[in-house]
This record gives sequence, C-alpha cells and structure tokens, in this order.
Amino acid sequence: MRRITSVFLSLSAVLAASVMAAPAAGAAPQDVGPAAVPSGWETVDGGELERIAGQAGARQAPRAASDSASAAEEPELLALQSARNGRFTATEVNYAAPDTGALRARSTEVGGSWEGFAFEWDEASATYALRSLANNRYVAVEKNYTGSAQNMLRARSTTAGGWERFYLYYNEDLDRYALQSTLNGLFVAMENGYTGSLQYALRARSTAITGSWEEFSLYDLA
Repeated sequence: MRRITSVFLSLSAVLAASVMAAPAAGAAPQDVGPAAVPSGWETVDGGELERIAGQAGARQAPRAASDSASAAEEPELLALQSARNGRFTATEVNYAAPDTGALRARSTEVGGSWEGFAFEWDEASATYALRSLANNRYVAVEKNYTGSAQNMLRARSTTAGGWERFYLYYNEDLDRYALQSTLNGLFVAMENGYTGSLQYALRARSTAITGSWEEFSLYDLA
C-alpha cells in the first residue's frame, strides 16, 4: 500500500453482557480472512499500519481547548470520523442499559477519552479489536439485539472474541477506511437517518461499502 496521508497509525501494540442475550466475551473468532475483499479496497494488516506510523504528514484530530491528551504517553491511539456527517465516534458510557457504551458518530471534535479507541491487531485471525478509552471495554457487535438496534456497536466486553473483531480496509483513491464485522460479515455503517438517542449510531449492517455511510477516516490522537 502506498502512503496514506490522512492518518498516523501504529496499531501493533495498541489497544456486560447485554440484557438481550449477548454472548459471553471471548467467544471464538470465525475463520481467518474475509470472504472477499471489496472492489477498490485492500486489507490493512498490523505490519502495514506499523510502517505507516513512521511516515510524516499525519493529520491530527481536532481537540477541545480543555482537552489535555498526552501525546508522549499514548502515541498510538485513534479517533474514528464518519465520512457521512464529519463527526467523531464517541462511546456513550452514560447511556442506560441496554445501550450503555453505544458508539455514535456525534462529536465535532475530540474532547477526551470518549472519542478515543485503541486498535489491537491479532496476527492469528488477521483482525482488529477496538478498545474504547472511555470505559476500557472492547467494542462488540450486538447481533442478538432486535429492531433498529440490531448489530449496534457497543463498548461492553472485557475480552475480545469473534463478536469483537473486525477486518480493516483502506481505499487509496478515497483515502478512507471501512470496518467489517467477523461476526456477521457485514460492514459498519453510521445511521445518519436515525433520530433520538441512537442518532448517528454505528451498526454492522451493510452487505457492501455503498458510500459514505460505511466510510471513515482515522486520526492520530498523539
């Protein structure tokens, strides 16, 4: 992969259960490798991301004036910005059950740990686990939820298994990224058309990368 200028990534060392019958954390992941790489996109592994980390020209995430994030302490943390609405994904730690820890692309800037995630690469499964810095929980796909919340992304697991693993893709022409759940094989989309408390919620519900709904930018939080 050629140089990616929109993000400074170094993910080689980065970083309950729901009331609707979510599985126990740590469930075994599915078979290694996605069924098919989407046209125009390429898979991004831990080694490639580590190489990109050493390149110059990384874009820094906009921060609130009051935010005192430490570049020296956590140089490998990332923010996830939706291409659909231009907002950063936050972990809703104050939401009541069963939506506690829901991921929503609702922040105009990075105000602190709510918008931070640690991407952890697993060589055996060739996947990433996303750990929220807001509550130190791994992001899971809530496959057993129903209705508009089905397959919602929620930071609620203490360990990472098949429900918490994702393939990461990059499109050089668009300079954007996409995430695919290993649990159901669907791509993560941002629900721009939702209203209420789940407006801008992230859900693994798309069978293909159809446009900005499934596209994201990654920003360095160092």
